[in-house]
Order: sequence, then structure tokens, then C-alpha cells
Amino acid sequence: MKLLLIENDEDIVSFLKRGLEEDGYILDIAYDGEEGEYLGSVNNYDTIILDWMIPKKNGIDVLKSLRSKNISTPILMLSAKGEAENKIEGLKNGCDDYLSKPFNFDELEARLEALYRRSISKSINNINFKNINIDLDKKIVLKDNNMLNLSLKEYELFLFLIKHKNSFVSISKIEEGLYNNEQFLNSNVIQVTIYNLRKKIGKEIIHNSRGLGYKIEF
Repeated sequence: MKLLLIENDEDIVSFLKRGLEEDGYILDIAYDGEEGEYLGSVNNYDTIILDWMIPKKNGIDVLKSLRSKNISTPILMLSAKGEAENKIEGLKNGCDDYLSKPFNFDELEARLEALYRRSISKSINNINFKNINIDLDKKIVLKDNNMLNLSLKEYELFLFLIKHKNSFVSISKIEEGLYNNEQFLNSNVIQVTIYNLRKKIGKEIIHNSRGLGYKIEF
């Protein structure tokens, strides 16, 4: 999952960066509202974590601006403003969830996962199409009721393709969304992962087109 963190507290940034990256998330960081709004507008993220009290442009104004541009990325507001009226203001202006500081890291991560699940499935817990069933809570994939032994990266890639269903997804877009570009820029890791995933899932599920990429239709 690729995240944007808009936060100016260096201790919180360091804490979240360490914890999220250890758990496999890819994280971009903006330390003020103007930079955060720009990154949120030009890049594709699975979720944005947005503080309210940030320099140059506060979180509510960033939130309003992103929504006015039809940026539909799920946004979790993370703020020391924890009163009910603050949460109501955030939710009314387009945030998808609101967590008050101080916060528990495990709760934050659970909320991020819930937002991601909602972004890829109308049903919060399951995705069903053709002969495939995915239990998003247990991270289990079944084909014809038989459980598939997917690696973590294969599973994440499968969900990434599902999130972009009915559209071809290029190797570069997969690299941007699931990997640290610098680490894998000259590697065939993505191609190998795709090959193994298609072998397990079935070529009839994941279509490919030379020059365009890969696509799941349903």
C-alpha cells in the first residue's frame, strides 16, 4: 500500500515512517499543507494521512482543495483536535476517517487497512468474481474453493490489479504503487512476481497486452 503522510511533527513522522515501512508500506512525506496538497494531487496513493495543524495550509483547507479537484483518495485525518465538533468538521469536509492524537499505532494501521478494503470492494470483507473469492480480513485467496498459496507480494499485486480493474496497468505503475522505485529499477522482480501470480491465479483471470500491461476484468 502506498501512503502519503502530511505531518510536520518530526517525532510522529519518524515513528510512523519506521512502523509503516517495517510493515511493508511505501510512504511519501510532506511537512506542510502546500507540499501535501501538491503530492496528493499529482500522485496516486491508496490512502492519505493528514494532520490538521500544519504550516502554510492547514489540513482542513488541504482536504477541501483535494476534494474540489475530485481527488477521491481515502483520507484519514490524524489530529490533536479531538473534540466532537472537530471530527464532525473533518468528516463533513470529506475525510473518510478521523483519529485523535495521541493514538495507538495498531489502531491507526487497522483503520488504514479498513479504508483500503473499502476502496477496492463494495463488500468490506470479501471480493467475489468469476471463480475467485478473496477474504480481505484473513488475506486468503480461494479459486474454485481451493486456497492458493500466494506470497505477500503476489497477494498485494493481485489486489492492486483488482483496484484498477478493467484497465491495463503498466509495469511502471505497479513499480510506483508497490515497490520502492530505486530498489527495483533495474530488476526483474515485478515480472517474476507477475509470472508466478498468473501461474497460480490463471492466465484467464489476469490478461496481458504487450506495451499496455496487465488487466483484470469483472
